[in-house]
Amino acid sequence: MSHKISLKINNRTLSIEIGKIGKQADGSALLRYGDTIMFVSATSKKEAKEERSFLPLIVDYRENTYAAGKIPGGFFKREGKPSDKVILLSRLIDRPIRSLFPEGYFFDTQIVALLLSADLENEPDTLGLIGASAALYFSDISFTTPLGAVKVGLVDSKFVINPTVSELEKSPLNMVIAGTEEGIVMIEAEGIEIEEEQIIEAVNTARETINRIVQAQKDLFSRLKIKKRGFELKAIDQTKQKKIEKEISADLLEAIKAKSKKSSEEETKKILNDLLEKIPEENEEEINETKQIFTDIQKRMVRDLILKKGKRADGRSFDDIRPISIEVGLLPRTHGSALFTRGETQCLATVTLGTFEDVQRLDGLGEEDEKRFMLHYNFPPFSVGEVSFLRAPGRREIGHGALAEKAIQPAIPDEESFPYTIRIVSDILESNGSSSMATVCGGVLSLMDAGVPLSMITAGIAIGLVKENGQYALLSDIAGLEDHFGDMDCKVTGTEKGITAIQLDLKIPSISLDILKEALLKAKEGRLKVLTKMKEALPSPRSELSPHAPRIITLVINPEKVSEVIGPAGKVIKKIINQTNAKIDIEESGKITIASSDMESAEKAKEMIREITIEAEVGKTYTGKIVRLEDYGAFVEILPNIVGLLHISEVAPYRIKNIRDKLRIGQVVRVKVLDIGEDHKIKLSKKVLEKDSHRSDEFGREPRKKSHLNSHRYDGKKF
Repeated sequence: MSHKISLKINNRTLSIEIGKIGKQADGSALLRYGDTIMFVSATSKKEAKEERSFLPLIVDYRENTYAAGKIPGGFFKREGKPSDKVILLSRLIDRPIRSLFPEGYFFDTQIVALLLSADLENEPDTLGLIGASAALYFSDISFTTPLGAVKVGLVDSKFVINPTVSELEKSPLNMVIAGTEEGIVMIEAEGIEIEEEQIIEAVNTARETINRIVQAQKDLFSRLKIKKRGFELKAIDQTKQKKIEKEISADLLEAIKAKSKKSSEEETKKILNDLLEKIPEENEEEINETKQIFTDIQKRMVRDLILKKGKRADGRSFDDIRPISIEVGLLPRTHGSALFTRGETQCLATVTLGTFEDVQRLDGLGEEDEKRFMLHYNFPPFSVGEVSFLRAPGRREIGHGALAEKAIQPAIPDEESFPYTIRIVSDILESNGSSSMATVCGGVLSLMDAGVPLSMITAGIAIGLVKENGQYALLSDIAGLEDHFGDMDCKVTGTEKGITAIQLDLKIPSISLDILKEALLKAKEGRLKVLTKMKEALPSPRSELSPHAPRIITLVINPEKVSEVIGPAGKVIKKIINQTNAKIDIEESGKITIASSDMESAEKAKEMIREITIEAEVGKTYTGKIVRLEDYGAFVEILPNIVGLLHISEVAPYRIKNIRDKLRIGQVVRVKVLDIGEDHKIKLSKKVLEKDSHRSDEFGREPRKKSHLNSHRYDGKKF
C-alpha cells in the first residue's frame, strides 16, 4: 500500500510517494516536482563485518536520457560511464545523509537514485536528497533523522526557493541547503561575490521550507508506525581502554604534537605497533579491538587539546594560517604555472590556453553544449606517502576539482573579450589538509601568470569545528588531523568583496545558524590573509600571454558573406587554411575566429578573409576596374566581387553624349561611393573627385585643360 506526501513550494507541488515502486528494497520513494520525477531506493544488509569501524555507504545517482526524450549520442546507444555531473550529484546526496546514521552503524548500505523524467526547468538535485531521506526513514533501517533540502537563488535582489533553470541563469547565487529540525547539515553554493550576510539570510530563508519538508515526513512516519531494526553497538572494554591510555598517553601526545605530519605518523604508528606486538597474531578480535581503542584515544586527545587546553596539535592559535610560499612561472614551456605551498599542503597548478577546437563537448541532460573553462584535480598517492596504482580520477578528485572550478569561474573573462579555451590542472604534490583550497589559490596564480585578464582574484580557506558538551571551537586552515578527528569541514572561497563558492560538510548531525555565521566570518578573515600573500607574489595578471600560447583573432562579417568565405565545397576556406596553417571557425552569425601558433599567420588569414568579405562604404574612395559598359553608364569592380554603377552623369563635370568616348572596359578609375541602396546597389561618382572645378558651356563642350607645364609652375615646382 502506497502513501503520499504533498506540499506546495514556490507555487509548485512537491510530492513524495512511499511504497509505490521498488518494493523489494528496504525503502523506496517516488518524488515529483513539476514534471521532474525521481525514484530513490535504500537497501542495507543486516549483518556487518566485525572488523569494520566505519559506515560502508554507497550512493549512486543515474540520469536516464529517456527522461528528457533523448537518445544517447555516440556509437553505443545506451548510457555509458557516469559523467562528472552525475558523480557530483551522487556525492551531494551522500554527504548530508552519511552524518545522520547512528553511531556504530557499520552495515553495508546503498542508495540508488534514478532520474525518470526531466522537465529541464526543475533541477533534480534536491529531489535526490529528500528522496534518500524518505527511502531510509520509511524503512526498517536504523535511520531516524529525516532531512529536507532546497535550492536558493537570488533573482532581482530577492531570495527564491527552488528557482527554475531559467531563473538561475539570472541569479548570482546558486545554493543547495540540506537541514534537519535541529539545524544545517550541508551547504553547496556557488556565487558571484556574495556577501557573508547574504549567505546567512539565504540559509535563514530556506529554513522554513526545510522544516516543512521534514515535518511532512515525520507526520506520515507517526501514522505508519514503522518499526526500526535494532543493532548492537559494540562495547569497548573500559578497563582495557584505561590501561592502554595510561600506557601510551604521554608518548602519543608528543607524537600528535610532532613538528611534521610525516614524523607524527611514524611516531604514532610505532606506538600502535608496540601495542599490537604484545597480542598473538591469531587473536584477530583483540587486535581489532586494540586498534579501535587506540584510534579513540588519539581522537580524544586531539579534541581535548583543542577544547580543554585551547591549543592545536601544530601549536597554532585557532585563527592562525600555516606559512605560505608561492612561486610563479617556474615551468618555461607551459602557458602559466604556479607552485602554491601552505604548510605541508602543496599544489602545482598549470594553465593551458587552447582554441575553439579544444572546448569540452557535453551530452548530459540540461547541460550546456560546450565548456570552455575546465579544472582538473589530481591526487597522486605519493602526496600522502602512500603506494598505489595511478588510475582514473575518483569521486573525491572529481568533487575537489569541481569545487575549485566553481570558485574560479566568476573570474574567467567572457569569450568575447578572451576567446580562449582554458584548462587548469592541479597536481597535489603534498597534502596535509585543504588541498582543494590550495588548488583555488594555485589555479588563480597560474591564470595570472598566463596573462589571463581575470575580473577578480579568488582565494580559499577551510574552517574546522570541534564541538561537544556545549563547547565548540572553530579552526582556521585545518590540517589533516583536525579534519579527520573534527566535526566540520567548511570550505569557503571568494574575493575581497564576497564569496564565490562554499562546501560545508559535517560529521555531527547539524550546526546552528550562529556557528555558521561565525565560521563564514572567520573564513573571510583567513581568505583576506591568503589574498594578501598571493598579491605579494603576483599583484595582477601579466600584460602579455606566454609566447607559447596560440594567438587568436576574432572578426565579425556580414552573415550573407559566410558562404563566400567557405566557397563551393569549402574550397575557399580550405585554401586559406592551407596557405596560413591557421585554425578557422566560422559561425552562421558571421563571427569568425582565427587561431594560429604565431600572430603573423593569424593576421594573414584575417586579411585573406577581409579581402573576400570587405564591403563598400558610403563616402569612401576606391580604385576599381571597369568590367562592363552600357549606354547609361559603366560598372566598376571597386572590391573583389563588388561592383557599382558609375552613371554617365557622374563620369565628368560636364555632359557626355557617348560614355565609350571617355571610358573603356579594363580601364582603372578612381571613384567615390555616393549611396548604397536597400537592394545593395552601389552608386558611384568620378566627377566629384576631379581636382579642378569644371563647368561645361551651354553646348556641353569640355573646357580646355591646363598644360602640364602650367600645372607644375602653379605648384611652384620646376619642370
